[in-house]
Amino acid sequence: MAPAPRTSGSTASRAPGDARARTAARTPGPGAFRAVALIALGIALFLGALMLGDSQQDLHGKHGEHGDGLSGMAGMAAGLGKPSASKMFGWYPEPIFVAGSIAAAVLYLAAVWRLHARGDKWPIRRTVAFLAGIVTVLYATSSSLAAYGTALFSIHMIQHMILSMLSPLLLLLGAPITLALRALRPAPRGKRGPRELLLALLHSRYAQVMSSPFVTLPLFIASLYVFYFTPIFDATMGSMWGHRWMMAHFLAVGLLFFWPIMGIDPAPRKPSYVIKMLELFAGMPFHAFFGVAVMMSSTLFVDSFAKPPASWGVDTLNDQQVGGAIAWAFGEVPTVIVLLVIFSQWMSSEERLARRKDRQADRDGDKELEAYNAYLARLAAARGAGDAQPEGSGTRVSTASASAEPGAAD
Repeated sequence: MAPAPRTSGSTASRAPGDARARTAARTPGPGAFRAVALIALGIALFLGALMLGDSQQDLHGKHGEHGDGLSGMAGMAAGLGKPSASKMFGWYPEPIFVAGSIAAAVLYLAAVWRLHARGDKWPIRRTVAFLAGIVTVLYATSSSLAAYGTALFSIHMIQHMILSMLSPLLLLLGAPITLALRALRPAPRGKRGPRELLLALLHSRYAQVMSSPFVTLPLFIASLYVFYFTPIFDATMGSMWGHRWMMAHFLAVGLLFFWPIMGIDPAPRKPSYVIKMLELFAGMPFHAFFGVAVMMSSTLFVDSFAKPPASWGVDTLNDQQVGGAIAWAFGEVPTVIVLLVIFSQWMSSEERLARRKDRQADRDGDKELEAYNAYLARLAAARGAGDAQPEGSGTRVSTASASAEPGAAD
């Protein structure tokens, strides 16, 4: 007997399973993701090692002994000529930051690719924001801006503001922690994989302490006052590795400060929107006062920028005051960006709450509203009874007296 032909109904019943099988077949497994991660790290380390002995060393070696008699960090920018807007986009790769940026970008894009491969969506605006943050880090550390930032305080302050305020905001808008938690597969029962380690770190006591405003705010303020008003700044500017550590510090402190305030990625604590704004505004007066103090200073407070190339004709005190104005004005833009993000989250939260209440009302016939109206009715009835009580009592007394008078007459 010939087998019965397949009907459209049987095909339709098997379609969901077939679709899931095809999706699973297209989804890259853990091995593919680990391979991409290892390749990214390998490329980053290779390029970093290659540039470590080439680009920055070449820049330092060529211009470290310049005709102006400059040496060390200040001599790096001497051979570039007098700074101008057209000269701020040269490429002088800083190996540590280039390697880290390449690794971060490749891992981020690999995670996005993994989500799309299994049918999950990831907002394109998140990817654009994160990559823009990578670009700003590279510009602040691996361009002519970074080279000139070793000789002029004003240029250095632009570098500082980008790394501590603009780059962290863009990177956090990319939600890298959320992306990692979605892209990483849960480990088998009884084992701990990368996703479990990341969750353990987010819930650890260390993360709670480091994300506390009692830690992030003092660190943010210390990055200005302790660095520039103590000998620490000149000490770090005295060597290439000290300068690298300082730039990494600015970026890390900015990320720590804005991470719980932005609230896009999961964090050990979730403050209310009002508390977020208070935390943001708590640091802004210190930032503004630092800029005003530098602008009003009549003496140089760091020695690293005391001797720029003589051929540039730079007034060092005026350049320091310009740097103070940059520090004062630059803080306004990131503040507005963060406030817009907080207000957007607040409005979205209220809209979600309203939709949830509407769905609940559709399910139970709006019992919550009926209960509230009944409560108002009881209040109104109680208030009406209380207002009418004295008049009602008097009326009852007079009626009794009136009924008693005829009996008395009888």
